[in-house]
This record gives sequence, C-alpha cells and structure tokens, in this order.
Amino acid sequence: MNVLVIGANGQIGTHLVNQLQANKDHDVTAMVRKEEQLEEFKQRGINAVLANLEDSVEDLAKAMKGADAVVFTAGSGGNTGADKTLLIDLDGAVKSIEAAEKTGVKRFVMISAFQAHNRDSWADNPIKHYMVAKHFADEKLTESSLDYTIIRPGGLLNDPAIGKIQASENLERGSIPREDVASTVVEVLDAQNTYHKGFDLISGETSIKDAVEKI
Repeated sequence: MNVLVIGANGQIGTHLVNQLQANKDHDVTAMVRKEEQLEEFKQRGINAVLANLEDSVEDLAKAMKGADAVVFTAGSGGNTGADKTLLIDLDGAVKSIEAAEKTGVKRFVMISAFQAHNRDSWADNPIKHYMVAKHFADEKLTESSLDYTIIRPGGLLNDPAIGKIQASENLERGSIPREDVASTVVEVLDAQNTYHKGFDLISGETSIKDAVEKI
C-alpha cells in the first residue's frame, strides 16, 4: 500500500514514516511544507512531496497522486493561536478529506484527540477550541465516502514504546507513547474491521495486533 503521511515532520508523523519505511508491505510518502524538510527525507531515501494544508484542495490532491491511503497526523502545535487551530486542525483536515475523495484515495486514517466525539468530556477544557476543531473534522470524515478510521489517543508521551494498548469507543483518560500511536496506525491500515469506526487509544495490557483485531 502506498501511504501518504500528512504531518510527516511532526512527532507522531516521524515515528510513522520510520515504521512504514521499514515495513515491507507498505511504501511511504512524506508530505511536508518546507523545502529543507523535503530534502531531509529524500536524503534518507524516503519519497516526499511539498504541500501546505493552507493550500487549495486541488494542490493537496496533487500531493496525493498515486497514494492508496492517507494518514492525517498534522497539528497546528501548542504554541500557535486558535486561528491556526482552525486553519490546520479543522480546515486543513477537511481539505485533506475532500482532496482524497477528489483523487480517488479510499483509505483515510485520522489522528484525532481523546474523547473528541464526546462534547461533555471537554466542556471545561482550556483548549476547547482544539477539541471543537477535532470534533468537526472527524464529523466531516464520517460523512465522507472514505474508508476511514479515527484514532483518538490520550496524553501523548515521548517515552519508549510499550507495544501494548487499550482501544475502545470510550475509555478512562490515560496516556500513550507517540511511537505506539504510530504502530497502531500501521496495524489498522489493512484492518477492514476498523473501517468506519473511531476509538480512544491509551496504553494497556493487550498487544497492538490483538487489540486492533477486537475493534
């Protein structure tokens, strides 16, 4: 499967690109927005394309040409304002969904936020604008024609991978290493039982493979 990773230079995206590059069942293309990032990936033997989530749907569709699957791991980051959250986490995600439909890509994996589907859970959240952006981007994806999976990880850690997770529609809040989130993405790519589903994701006691099979 040819997989385009949007947000390939981010923290989850970096792990995901590395894992896909090492996986014999997949080919990976890193989508980045800076020339220097493009060159860094190419120097490592990784295919890369230049595109910006603030570009048009048509521009994003061009970047997706040849892809079988798209993984959206991009985010505006914690140091930007609510305006960038709207432009990247909401509109950028929606444009990516529209571009995938326009290009004929069917498989789409979205990295969302823990309990983004449950408004009551983030009523008093200090980053409520971020949760709103994720919520409505996910809603757009569920209404699309794509074979989607929405992954809603808990608190993200830079700790080494554990390799064991909990994955379910609703979980008590927890955390998870970014590397394990990336591994879960790789596992769900070909898992048709995860199509048209979303789930919370935290560290647990079940291997990633077994947990994904039970979704």
